[in-house]
Amino acid sequence: MSKSSRKSIVASFGLLSAELENKLADEPKPAAPPPSPRVGAGVVGAAHRAIDDIRAERDRLKAIVEAGGGAVLDLDTALIDPSPYPDRLADDDASDFETFKRSIEAEGQKVPIQVRRHPSSAGRYQIVYGHRRWRAARELGKPVRALEVEISDLDLVVAQGIENANRQDLTWIERTLFASRMDDAGIKARNIYAALSIADAELARMRGVYRAIPADVIEAIGRAPKIGRPRWIELAKAITSDPESLVVVRRVLTDAVGGTSVSDQRFQRAFEAVKPSRQPQEDSNELSDLAGRKLGAWKISPKELRISADGPLGVEFMKFVGKELPALMERFSRERES
Repeated sequence: MSKSSRKSIVASFGLLSAELENKLADEPKPAAPPPSPRVGAGVVGAAHRAIDDIRAERDRLKAIVEAGGGAVLDLDTALIDPSPYPDRLADDDASDFETFKRSIEAEGQKVPIQVRRHPSSAGRYQIVYGHRRWRAARELGKPVRALEVEISDLDLVVAQGIENANRQDLTWIERTLFASRMDDAGIKARNIYAALSIADAELARMRGVYRAIPADVIEAIGRAPKIGRPRWIELAKAITSDPESLVVVRRVLTDAVGGTSVSDQRFQRAFEAVKPSRQPQEDSNELSDLAGRKLGAWKISPKELRISADGPLGVEFMKFVGKELPALMERFSRERES
């Protein structure tokens, strides 16, 4: 597919999203037609559309397949490799996927995944999107229904981003890590904005995090569903302020991963290990007279001096200090002038 004949992936790449799969779960699957030439990525249409538009797109895709314009294949899952750009982190709770897998087992796979020919391994495929459907079919020992498309490396990663934009279950750090992988793949910023449905300010925040926190550290922490953008930014700032902190974070995470902690807890442990320490800003001392009798105590901070009395003698001392304050102010002024 030449650059001159291919429109922008953001404008022309269509998707069969998980939202579509859920919306149309009760509809019968179309029968697979005889094999025919591969369908180009652009035939599926534009991204980011309402449910009615997605339903219409599904019907159009079905018509294309039935007319011989594309082939829905039943592929051995062992012949398929995941995308070279992972978009999910390890999940602490496997129950959601188990529910999804059981629905595939009971009702069948309603929507095909998208695959492309593996660019370097003959006879194999790579997933464009549909990783959970592929994983479910693999664990169930069933072939997976797939639509083969022609797509470049750069368009593949943008296509995944478009698909991810329609998913509500990805955490902020998962989207951030995927933005990092698009960045590494040489995807232009304007396409990252479109693929993830974000503004340039949000991409700047994401870059601030993934450039400070290495991918292996993010992956060791995991999805951290309860940890939002502000906390990740705080962790990135803490690491940036002290490069040695990465050694501490990795050590903490090595200990945490070996235990039973979940990703939110792993984040908290890493953050607690490197967050800036807040040293006490106050200095305090006891007050005693020449005979060693306690009068009270005093505390001083950058903006306050506090004196507390202890017993009748301490109260007398407080009164004495109050009477001496005017003389102290005069002395202070004289010393500043000189």
